[in-house]
Amino acid sequence: MYFFKWPERISFLSGHLFNFLYGDSGAFLYFYEKRLILRNAAWQLIQPFIILHGIILIGIIGYMVIEDFNFVEALYMTTISVTTAGFTEVRPLTDAGRLFTIFLLITSWGSFAFALTRITQYIISGEINKYFKIRRIMGAIDKLDKHVIVCGYGRNGHQAAQTLGFHNEPFVVIENNTDILEKAAAENPEVLILHGDGTYDDVLRKAGIAKAKALITTLPVDAHNVFIVLSARSLNPDIQIISRASESNTYPKLIKAGANSVIMPDKIGGTHMATLISKPDVIEFIDYLSGEEGESIHIESVSYDQLPENIRGRALNDIMNWKKTGVNCIGIKDIDGKFVINPPDETIVKPGMKVLVLGTRQQIQRMKLNIGDD
Repeated sequence: MYFFKWPERISFLSGHLFNFLYGDSGAFLYFYEKRLILRNAAWQLIQPFIILHGIILIGIIGYMVIEDFNFVEALYMTTISVTTAGFTEVRPLTDAGRLFTIFLLITSWGSFAFALTRITQYIISGEINKYFKIRRIMGAIDKLDKHVIVCGYGRNGHQAAQTLGFHNEPFVVIENNTDILEKAAAENPEVLILHGDGTYDDVLRKAGIAKAKALITTLPVDAHNVFIVLSARSLNPDIQIISRASESNTYPKLIKAGANSVIMPDKIGGTHMATLISKPDVIEFIDYLSGEEGESIHIESVSYDQLPENIRGRALNDIMNWKKTGVNCIGIKDIDGKFVINPPDETIVKPGMKVLVLGTRQQIQRMKLNIGDD
């Protein structure tokens, strides 16, 4: 198998040739186009009112020139003509003044009709809602901090977003498919979805890559995932990156590109189904812990730096007995990144290590309050 299949290679190269030659100009043009759409929408909405104000200005100048009115008199005559109020004239008009008044009446009525038509059109077509929705989304994304970016809202991306929402993790989705965007907006309008191509650096910046704590890329094309991982790692060296992979030979490439973890859905799915036969009770219990049904059960990791200073560097038994909350230690992650299941009570927790604890939602919350991680 080839890492880049020919259709994927052609799509990948053609899609990023401009970006290779001109940096992120492609993403710049994308957002420039989006900004132009917003500006055009706003311009089309206020255009009738600008025309109306222009008519008022022409009326004031016209009466001052034709009838030799002062500013207040010209403003008064223009106002009663445009609004068709029909109050008494300042003084009798000349024939030229009457013709000018007829012109004002016709043009002002036309402007009012134009404004009403344009506003009705925007309300019916939903342009106003789209305009304010885009502004709301961009404003909400700008306020995010330590959030998760999900690239792709297909089956895997949708499931990832659903799980993040269940655990109250703030996230923003990047999706380039309009059909998927419309479906997602209809199903869950509260989800922050950025319309764009995640392989562009500027799109990642718009999603808040600099402030994000993690990125999940779930695109079906491995080449695109590699490109996103490379871009994300260069934009935020400290971010945690989890990538999907379809081909087994893509795994090491994604790791080299900067991914912390690589998930192969097909492999995990097959292993999961086979294990359900050999160890059904164990797998069902793990599914219960990780799924929505096990919402009252949580597994958390506590790093050495999160521990209060008075219990750092002490035995595991002392740490677990400090301000007991009912959580149980099920393992530790040592300095080398290896996991030790059911470690001895006398194990010393050193810098760089993490303690894995199991407990209910309330017990975990009390534990976080005790260590000041609320």
